[in-house]
Order: sequence, then structure tokens, then C-alpha cells
Amino acid sequence: MGFTAAVVTVSDKGFRGERQDGSGDELERLLSGAGASAVARVQVPDEHGLIAGALRRLCREEPVDLIITTGGTGLSPRDVTPEATLEVIDREAPGLSEAVRAASLAVTPNAMLSRAVSGVCGSTLIINFPGSPKACSEAFAVVRPVLAHALELLGGRGGECAR
Repeated sequence: MGFTAAVVTVSDKGFRGERQDGSGDELERLLSGAGASAVARVQVPDEHGLIAGALRRLCREEPVDLIITTGGTGLSPRDVTPEATLEVIDREAPGLSEAVRAASLAVTPNAMLSRAVSGVCGSTLIINFPGSPKACSEAFAVVRPVLAHALELLGGRGGECAR
């Protein structure tokens, strides 16, 4: 499955260069292993407008098939990634985030605190992931089995969902 992808890391410290982007590195590795022909990387601070702007640009100006955000999905006052994502998407795809939360609950009760969302902007799928490399790896394992079909459907290449 060949597709283009982007990782948007939402982190004040990462944006200022005070923290290595381990989650972004892990997601780039996972996406490349899943068949991404190119993986763009973007870092933004926890600022609603900057997050939404990066997502819009990647959906409309430099279109990619898939965007995974990492960070900013919790309860902290600066965690605004879900709100920025909801501003940009045309339609929600709640099953993806629900599946990640359900699987994460087997690992940590803190999964209940996630406000991550998923949805579609044009023909781009956007999925919010947590901010740690381990959690990103676990979340990717949950969504990977459906990525090819989801991206085919969004690209107008998919067939019927029935088996």
C-alpha cells in the first residue's frame, strides 16, 4: 500500500527545541514500515490556530493521504489538539479513536483521559495520537489493520466493505 503521510507533533517544548521528538521519530518509522512513500514532519506548539493551520496546509496545499498528530490530547489547559482537529475536519471517524482508547485501557487506566478525535478533511484522514513514543506505537498497532482500506475508500479506489 503506497500512500503519503505526515506527522504533526504538538509540543511546546519540542517546538522550542527543548525536547527530542521521539513520538514523531517512532511514527515516521512505523508509517514507512506500513508503506508510506513519504512522511512529512511538522512541529507546532500547543496553540489552537497553529495546529489547525498545519492540518489545513497538509490537507489542502500540500495534500497527504494520512496525518497522525501526536500530543495535546489530554486534559491540560494547553491540550487543544482535538479542538483544532475538529475545526479542520469535514466528518468525524470516531471508531478509530474509540478503538485506540479501548486498546489503551488494557495498558493504562489513564487512557480514559484521552480526548483524541479522528476524521476526514477532503480526502485526508487525520488521527490524533497520544504524545509518548510507546503510546504512539501501541495506537498505530490498533489502526494499522484498517489503514489501507480507509485510504483506498478516501481516494475513491475502495470496493465494498462487506466480506
